[in-house]
Amino acid sequence: MKAVRMHESGGVDKLIYEDAPDPVLAANEVLVRVKACALNHLEVWVTSMPAGATFPKPRITGSDVAGVVEAVGDAVSGIEVGSKVMLQPGVSCGICPACLAGLDNQCPSYTILGAVMQPTAWDGGFAELVKAPPANIIPMPENLSFEEAASIPLVFVTAWHMLVTRAALQRGETVLVNAAGSGVGVAATRVAKLLGARVIASAGSDAKLEKAKALGADAVINYNTSDLAQEALSLTDGKGVDVVFEHIGGDIFQKSVQALGRNGRLVTCGATAGPLASFGIMPFFVRQQTFLGSYMGTKSELLQTMPYFRSGQLRAVVDRAYPLSEAQAAVRQLASRDVFGKIVVVP
Repeated sequence: MKAVRMHESGGVDKLIYEDAPDPVLAANEVLVRVKACALNHLEVWVTSMPAGATFPKPRITGSDVAGVVEAVGDAVSGIEVGSKVMLQPGVSCGICPACLAGLDNQCPSYTILGAVMQPTAWDGGFAELVKAPPANIIPMPENLSFEEAASIPLVFVTAWHMLVTRAALQRGETVLVNAAGSGVGVAATRVAKLLGARVIASAGSDAKLEKAKALGADAVINYNTSDLAQEALSLTDGKGVDVVFEHIGGDIFQKSVQALGRNGRLVTCGATAGPLASFGIMPFFVRQQTFLGSYMGTKSELLQTMPYFRSGQLRAVVDRAYPLSEAQAAVRQLASRDVFGKIVVVP
């Protein structure tokens, strides 16, 4: 098969499009012919690793896959060759107490398809073929293209887990969605509007904010030209927002805390602008606010979103599709932040 593999670290040019061995299918595995694979910030991180970083080599990245079932192992039942499918990106053991409780994203052995640094991780979808456990196979809604389907799993399960499970966002509440032009920001806007919330979208460019409005954002803030906290307070008559959807970190995290209202909840899943932030402790406890960490989401949560994609109430946004052979260019565009929604590669 053709694949994009990393044999060493040290930059985007280390993503090499080349011939690679077909995956060897075990009895309890499913082989999928990849039709589209969406990028995530994971690809930016792994290509930013310094030269000499150690990881299992060669490794194939790419966590979000849509395709067609090519073959099934002898021990697999209920999955038909030729079926259009998506892959749940989180892989868990299925037998630990967390998995048995339906909390597979808390499994001690939890990993993500294409996670380069994890020795036990499965190869990802930057290839013509990828294998996965049967539990990670999800039927693809027939009304979606492969590019749209690949743009769903990681960001929508993350946004659903953050807003529905962790923050318990309610109809009529106001949520501040930071970096609303990113893949997970688009997903958060879609999910929040589905739940009946008022959405204030923030981004670093007016062009992205216009697109966020088209998705349903009720108000927007350019955090490069305005004070995020002051604008959010102004848009809520000084009360502050009920929920902040955060995944940037750094100064934006600090401003987001200042934008949070009484009994507000800040939920975060990332720190793309920096892992450290400072905030005032006294307002935090006086206003009885809550900070919530969130990591990915469960298989059952991703399945919960599927009826909304079938009905058209939820939709992914594809910014651009590249041929798999141009994976380097795809990652460079994502790293430049000149993107709204998802970038995908197509074998």
